[in-house]
Amino acid sequence: MRRLLTDRQAEILELAGRLADRFAERAGEHDRENTFPAENWPEMAEAGYLALAVPAELGGRDADVLEILLAQERLAQGCGSTALAVLMHLTTTTAFRAAWRRTGDARAERFLRGAATGEIVLASCTSEAGHGGAIEDCSTTATRVAGGFRLDGRKIFFTESDVATHFTTVAKLDHPTLGPQMLFFGGVPIDAPGIEIVRTWDTLGMRATQSNDLVLDGVVVPDESLFHAYPVGHLDAVVGLTVWSLNVPAFGAVSLGIAAGGMEWVRKLVLERGRQHDPQVQQAFAEMELLLESARALLQRHGNEVGAFDRAAALSVPELFARGNLAKYVACENAVRIMHLALEVAGGQGYHRRFPLERMYRDVRAGAIMPDSSPAARRSFAETALDLSTKPVFEVADSAGHAARVLSSL
Repeated sequence: MRRLLTDRQAEILELAGRLADRFAERAGEHDRENTFPAENWPEMAEAGYLALAVPAELGGRDADVLEILLAQERLAQGCGSTALAVLMHLTTTTAFRAAWRRTGDARAERFLRGAATGEIVLASCTSEAGHGGAIEDCSTTATRVAGGFRLDGRKIFFTESDVATHFTTVAKLDHPTLGPQMLFFGGVPIDAPGIEIVRTWDTLGMRATQSNDLVLDGVVVPDESLFHAYPVGHLDAVVGLTVWSLNVPAFGAVSLGIAAGGMEWVRKLVLERGRQHDPQVQQAFAEMELLLESARALLQRHGNEVGAFDRAAALSVPELFARGNLAKYVACENAVRIMHLALEVAGGQGYHRRFPLERMYRDVRAGAIMPDSSPAARRSFAETALDLSTKPVFEVADSAGHAARVLSSL
């Protein structure tokens, strides 16, 4: 259904649409060849897409959460892998923006200004085998050295690593007095000594993201790279207000965008074949439309409510995480059902690899395993609905000065 947008939203969607239409032309080749679409990044930089979340004062578009969700859904209609990969940049930029707005952090400003010009491309890599998104605990270690920390470990799903200049990651420090701490490091140079990208990515879908493994072997980062810290095993409010307010629901927006692209391809096919009067085709499109628009409505509510950080702070920390999971879960699950129906309508033509539908069908399956996975998300819904959450929380007030305390007490 046609959206009623503000002028600014329409402008951002138009920008994403221009890029999506160009990227769609080569998405199939990158999927078949299992290669990263690096040529899309200079185009996004030139168009200002990489500056989407950069504050206007620093040369960006200052897009809010809802605007980014809208843009990412539209971009994914052309190339889901590009949309998922550039999300790593947008999420990290948004986190730096929040830090800069809150404290005027000079480190964050430097990365934001670089992102505005396209000189800096940011990524994030926290996930580990056996630890999921690795936001409560991880195996990667941080060891205190003179003037900084030594990082050792192996990460998975390092999306966008082919073009990133800097990335954020997380490691665990066994602090002598404060106990085990999760340390978030930002702005780590991709070419720092001890970093290795291991080519492991050969997957069912989202092949062009090239989300390979990251090995950290004695990587030394300075103290100034430490942006945030909290105790191991805690749900952290700052992570909820940054990562879970945008990155997680945007996984859903990307999956939904892929499905919307699949719907549009099948719609054109139906009209070309004159099948629009077939009752079974009409029934399928009615269900697809319901699935698409209900997921969009939830993403929009999320952007309006949780994307407004002052209002989101009224939620408990478990509620904050569950809200992000909910928007992502519904969008990803609905996307899978949409693509199932789209393939039924398309018939044999949709099954051929020379057409985009089978790629889109595979790509939407990734949503169920991205953080929080579908089973983990359902658990968070039950815990908040039944007031069962027993995980300790680290509130925003607890975070104030905590990273500095970690450093000063070593």
